[in-house]
Amino acid sequence: MARRPLPRILSKDSAQLARTQLARSRELARTAADSATDVLHPLITISRGLRRLALAGRAKVVATPKDKRGPLLFLAAAVVMAVALMPYGPLLAAVSLMVAAAWYGRDHAPAAPEGPDTARAERLQSLYEALVPSFSTADDPAPLYAHGGAWDAVLTEHEFDESGRLEHVVIRYPAYFPDGDPESRARVERLLTAKAGRGREYRFAWEEEGNRLTLSVLAALPTGITAQHFVTAPGETVLGFTDPDEVQRTLPLSYGEETCDVPPVVWRTGSRSPEPHLLVMGQPGSGSSTLLRSIALQALRHGDVMIVDGGGTGEYSCLIGREGVLAVECAPAGAVSGLEWAAQETERRLLAVNQARQAGGPPPEDTTRPLWVLLDRPTVFTHLAEAEHRTDPQALLQVPLRHGRAAGVTVVVAEQFDSADTLSEAIGQHTRARVVLGPASPQQVTAFLGAPPPTTPPDRTPPGRGYARLGSGPVHRLQVPATPDPYDEATPEPERKAVLSLLPERTTPAESEPTRSLEVVSPADAVPADRA
Repeated sequence: MARRPLPRILSKDSAQLARTQLARSRELARTAADSATDVLHPLITISRGLRRLALAGRAKVVATPKDKRGPLLFLAAAVVMAVALMPYGPLLAAVSLMVAAAWYGRDHAPAAPEGPDTARAERLQSLYEALVPSFSTADDPAPLYAHGGAWDAVLTEHEFDESGRLEHVVIRYPAYFPDGDPESRARVERLLTAKAGRGREYRFAWEEEGNRLTLSVLAALPTGITAQHFVTAPGETVLGFTDPDEVQRTLPLSYGEETCDVPPVVWRTGSRSPEPHLLVMGQPGSGSSTLLRSIALQALRHGDVMIVDGGGTGEYSCLIGREGVLAVECAPAGAVSGLEWAAQETERRLLAVNQARQAGGPPPEDTTRPLWVLLDRPTVFTHLAEAEHRTDPQALLQVPLRHGRAAGVTVVVAEQFDSADTLSEAIGQHTRARVVLGPASPQQVTAFLGAPPPTTPPDRTPPGRGYARLGSGPVHRLQVPATPDPYDEATPEPERKAVLSLLPERTTPAESEPTRSLEVVSPADAVPADRA
């Protein structure tokens, strides 16, 4: 029997052609439907009028008392008989009925106004006048912007909300405006922010080819999404959530009592990740510890975690003694010993993987399980190390940062802006995935992420709100899922239960020591006994 050939996969050009033909077919169908509606519009109007006349006649009969319905029917029959006996009576009656049906079948809805009302027109004119100094020069023979000019020539699209505040506008500007200059852009954006209304978050889209600027008001990111099991693959970590038009992926999440699809900011780690390490920067109370707890809960599903808490506030006490948590270090000595172990474990993994590849076999199983090293405010230990003449824990991160991608070791560092200058050069060089949380000026965001923020900073920043940039990609708005300390008395009960449900099982009693240090071992002896 001859084999049936497999269906050929569409190429890129074939798929593009199919999409083009589908779009053309939809356009033809839409055009045909509009044409049919235009042709049949008189018939539709007359049918609607006949229905309305019939309903009105029926209502008149129902409203007439029963003792008067007989004379009314006799009068109607006499009129019909008289019309039938008149010359051309039936024809005139049919024409009169069609005219009445056409009159009663017309659309009685008031026509929408052509332009905005007086208050909105004054707001647009005020916006136009405010832009005149920025978009005009004295030697322009035909200026788009002039004092006393008309706004409708340059404000091509505009939308207002229910309260009358501007929420979307497209602005034309002259070609000689230096739209490639960041300072000129920032000056216009500040002006538009003030005129459109403060207290909201705006996005500005500069179309340099068409000389158009689009201002849009952004809705606030949801803050009620709690920690939960995210539908992700191994090696994917959800940092938070962003705008729907920024990413091409959504996750089904529980939002209160409802389930909805939310667009996430996914950070991919592993041997093929271009951004294997993460640096988080923020102000006190901005939510950096919340982000580290969220990352730790996701990492424990497929790997091991070691935490170094420089703040010493017990933010990670809920992870002590849990399965997969190697250590939670809060003391300088424990931090140094733990990071020394992480460096030697990285070297051991590199040697084991190299030997396996030279032998032509797969890497050992104990080298494929991810190892996460989370550091919260490591600069505190740097100051203590300088005062006590000890080893700086940041110096021990050289090996995990440099070789962590090949060894399956991921480093996450969280620090505050006031201590950013004390971070080591290795941290700044090897952490290409970055997050800024809390209130920060556009200059701080640009200096830290390497690109300006896509939106104006909000007046009130909730915890966990900020921006994220993965490598050389775009800057995204970010809202970290609520992952508070479940042992904090101020934590709401729903969020406490959500975090406790994600914690792994305990491997040590709850009343044991709050911290335990890892012994510094050689690379050959760093394999746990249960995985040797």
